Amino acid sequence: MLLDDFDYNLPEELIAQYPSEKRDECRLLVADRKTGNISHRHFYDILEYLNPGDCLVLNDSRVIPARIFGVRKGTGARIEFLLIKRIKGDTWETMVRPGRKVRKGDVILFGLDADKYINLCDSKGSGRDSDEMKFIEESALLRATVSGYGDDGTRTVDFEYDGIFMEILDKIGSMPLPPYIARESELEDREMYQTVYSRVDGSVAAPTAGLHFTEELLRKASDKGVDIAYVTLHVGIGTFRPVKVDRVEDHRMHFEEYSIDEKNAEIINRCINRGGRIVSVGTTSTRTVESAAFRGEDGKYYVRAGAGSTGIFIYPGYEFKVIDSLVTNFHLPKSTLLMLISALYSREDILRVYETAVKEKYRFFSYGDAMLII
Repeated sequence: MLLDDFDYNLPEELIAQYPSEKRDECRLLVADRKTGNISHRHFYDILEYLNPGDCLVLNDSRVIPARIFGVRKGTGARIEFLLIKRIKGDTWETMVRPGRKVRKGDVILFGLDADKYINLCDSKGSGRDSDEMKFIEESALLRATVSGYGDDGTRTVDFEYDGIFMEILDKIGSMPLPPYIARESELEDREMYQTVYSRVDGSVAAPTAGLHFTEELLRKASDKGVDIAYVTLHVGIGTFRPVKVDRVEDHRMHFEEYSIDEKNAEIINRCINRGGRIVSVGTTSTRTVESAAFRGEDGKYYVRAGAGSTGIFIYPGYEFKVIDSLVTNFHLPKSTLLMLISALYSREDILRVYETAVKEKYRFFSYGDAMLII
């Protein structure tokens, strides 16, 4: 299976740069696998396709303001960090730009008067300048010491700070918008690039299929008799990284941390046991429950409660164990996410659906419109 098999033509103007004004008023393309029919609706119409006894599975991971800007101690060089994941305690894996300016042992300072510090570093420096530099250095809200090198040019860093780390990030960080959103993060992204049910800090990208749900829509689904279960998978930077091999089978996924507690595993398993549909909201929820699947004594697949790390790669030929239907956004050409939905529906049919979506001028990617595969 070749990477080029998952390519399609996407006009740049269809890449959404901003979210819909109201979350559930975006468009919804419904693809029926049994009939091959394609319907064009609005997202709030999704209730018509959910039946009493079904179970919606949502990823409640919360995006952290993971993009932070600082200066290198002693030189004033501007440095950008993208926090990828917490390794242990205050040690994180990060992407650094420009990486060539950051070496092991370097200290990067965040949350200080960067412009003034840079000017002092650029001057020849008197004793007074040195005192001012030291004063500004001590005022930094966050200090990072580079302790090692990771894969793909990443750095391992150890943070020092006073107070609560996430509160400091809220003050100095910005939302890590995907690279195809060609603008700087804005204030409204703090709210809109976050699902209304997010609660567990840890992602560097939103589980975007869930962005379309409102609290009212979830309440209506529950009132209709649809169960709602929450799982957690912290979305890593791998979601943005392109596939670099020609043969799909040779690709290796980055690992991401996930968890399912006993209560929510029971909700999912109860639905499976009674014959209801598991409707996964997003590819991250899908990868979570498929990673946690096990075969019961009755021959059915259920999900096991617990925490783990998954590098599951779902592409055509994969047999789904738990998922019956999928709510998803429109994904990048040649991406692992496009491969995943091509495993649920055929590659040929997904490309036919995407061709229709382009023709009908749907909005693509993270802030774009949604699709329901039933």
